[in-house]
Amino acid sequence: METEVNTKKTGKAALAGSSGPAEEKRALTIAEEIDALTDPSFMTSLARGLAVIRAFSDQRRSLTIAQISHRTGIPRAAVRRCLFTLKQLGYVDSEANNFSLKPKILTLGYSYLSSTPLTVSAQPTLNAISRALGESCSLAVLDEGEVLYVSRSAASRVMSVALNTGSRLPAYCTSLGRILLAHLDEEALASYFSQIELKAFTDKTVVSEARLREILSRVQVAGYALVEEELEIGLRSIAVPVRGASGNVIAALNIGAQATRVSARKMTEEFLPALLKGAQELSVLLP
Repeated sequence: METEVNTKKTGKAALAGSSGPAEEKRALTIAEEIDALTDPSFMTSLARGLAVIRAFSDQRRSLTIAQISHRTGIPRAAVRRCLFTLKQLGYVDSEANNFSLKPKILTLGYSYLSSTPLTVSAQPTLNAISRALGESCSLAVLDEGEVLYVSRSAASRVMSVALNTGSRLPAYCTSLGRILLAHLDEEALASYFSQIELKAFTDKTVVSEARLREILSRVQVAGYALVEEELEIGLRSIAVPVRGASGNVIAALNIGAQATRVSARKMTEEFLPALLKGAQELSVLLP
């Protein structure tokens, strides 16, 4: 249950210049990622429209055309056409030069949330864990190399930014993410590391691939992941895997708390058993 740090998906890396072997890599902009997809069946305009929607966040609920263009790399003229279309369809509203999402945007994700057994079944379990321990409990899946929150029961606000269903976080420095990464096969894990930019959010963030691989191996053996202040100072969290009927890990369940209030020992001795019990309950309900 880590906080939503507004980290954009870094995707593929590209070289920033042509100064020789020492040149640094830079992340592609969203626009460059879109333009790199040259399949004739790929609809660039639709991809741009979705990128414009994703530019909004709980930190920046109102954006100008220039701000969206800067965030995505999409030309202002294209951003303007996307916003005009979204406004005509009722997904976006505007006041002067500022644009914001309207409630209708929720319909785009409602079909998934309302039809997925995982999200439908999870809420009572998350609520029970949250009530019993007095801490927020979250359920997430791995999506495009990031942790995607699909269900959440919030007991208190312990992060600097609010987390909600649909929030995304980097996987490598979160307990939820480490559980999900630890159960990828080698090919999928290698692909993940080849595309992600490992950057430090605090002085405790592990940004070495070799070190992370060692941690993931231990997580897989231990059956849980404990992360201390790697995403945000003051946050300690613990997560466990949620398996489907096939035995494959399909999600992760976690609890996050203030490090000054909840020790690592309390996490493993009191919180871990409750999470393992909750994960087992969810596994029985899932196909």
